[in-house]
Amino acid sequence: MKDTYLDLVNGPLKQIAKTLGLPQPVKLQRFGQTPAQYLSAPVLVLGTSPGAQRIADRLLENDFEVRRHPGSGESLRAVIAVFDDAREPDDLSQTALELGASLRSLLPCARVISVSQALRPEGQDPEEAATAQAVTGLTRSLAHEMRAGSTANGLLLDGVDVDAASATAALWFLLSAKSAYVSGQLLTVSSTAGEEIRAAEFVATGDAGPLAGRTAIVTGAARGIGAAIARTLARDGAQIVGVDMPQAGQALAAVMNEVGGRTLQLDITSDTAAERLAAAVDNQVDILIHNAGITRDKLLANMDASRWDSVLAVNLQSQARINARLGEANLFASGSQVVSLASTSGIAGNRGQTNYAASKAGVIGLTAASAQAFGQRSGSINAVAPGFIETDMTAKMPALTRQVARRLSSLQQGGLPVDVAEAIAFLASASARGINGQTLRVCGQNMVGA
Repeated sequence: MKDTYLDLVNGPLKQIAKTLGLPQPVKLQRFGQTPAQYLSAPVLVLGTSPGAQRIADRLLENDFEVRRHPGSGESLRAVIAVFDDAREPDDLSQTALELGASLRSLLPCARVISVSQALRPEGQDPEEAATAQAVTGLTRSLAHEMRAGSTANGLLLDGVDVDAASATAALWFLLSAKSAYVSGQLLTVSSTAGEEIRAAEFVATGDAGPLAGRTAIVTGAARGIGAAIARTLARDGAQIVGVDMPQAGQALAAVMNEVGGRTLQLDITSDTAAERLAAAVDNQVDILIHNAGITRDKLLANMDASRWDSVLAVNLQSQARINARLGEANLFASGSQVVSLASTSGIAGNRGQTNYAASKAGVIGLTAASAQAFGQRSGSINAVAPGFIETDMTAKMPALTRQVARRLSSLQQGGLPVDVAEAIAFLASASARGINGQTLRVCGQNMVGA
């Protein structure tokens, strides 16, 4: 849905909004919208560790302009603050303060990325664990301070170094316009799995795209976020099998005709859903996107069994059953990747959505518990948790409620379905297999109620 306020404060009401101290969200630069001036601006890499230099070298190898010392006076497209060798709180000071001094040099819609060790209390002494967690607090707080559409996110290294394939892929994602609505988030890389990918390959499309040669099943593909997922995965080179209920057949056919995909009319809660999905891709499921979901909102005091059971059946139980049956029947291809739709409601809760929040929290738990099995097949399973996304559902909200919800994130605007799709496309790529069992929030750093 069109955000009229966003258009006005970037147009005729810009000065008035500034004078009155009103929110001034900036139109985000999404994939294909990045100006040449931004792409030619340098990336500043901070930190004194060998890992920081290896990141700088990797950027140079991929045709980025790179600076290693602050204070050049140039406008920056990004700052990468590398804390990978920090073992005690004092180790954070120099790089953190250099990062702070560089923030005023950022272009609109710039990126800040921290790189640090993941928290592993069982393998770290107390000071080391405290330092690891301190970087998380720094990153999330900085994300709240970013301005003009810029974001701050973190890359956590869990038993791997900065050269891991998925660590590099995560950098390409977080540096790119594909992560426009991701802020305040930490991506954990926990294995050396994943295929190496160059920055140019990461942003390529069609037959040269990062999903070329692979087939993706997308449930709930007829409209909204599901249709955006289908379009984005097809843009990145995947062949699409779109799945939806028979009553959505016409809308599903329109989307699949647009992306050159195949349709499968299916109730995903049926006992034969897993087998029919596998049959649609010749019994080798490569990429599976669990997007289908419903809401049946009601206060718990007024909740009936129909509302509760239907939401849990579609949003959670169908995913668990399909994953289990495909796994038991060896219908997942080697290197298969699953991405499921969770929600920030499953993390923070939401009034009147106990059933929905329970189902989406369950998806997060299912994802984490399934990671080992997918890793043993050289694959991965992850979840994406959208926040306030401009869809037909949010368009039905009362106007004032909708405006307030848009301004509650650090980016002061709602996300678009394509923002969710971009995160899913990244997590479904072969280069991201070292990210496993994680839930990535796509919410503009909107975590009210957590």
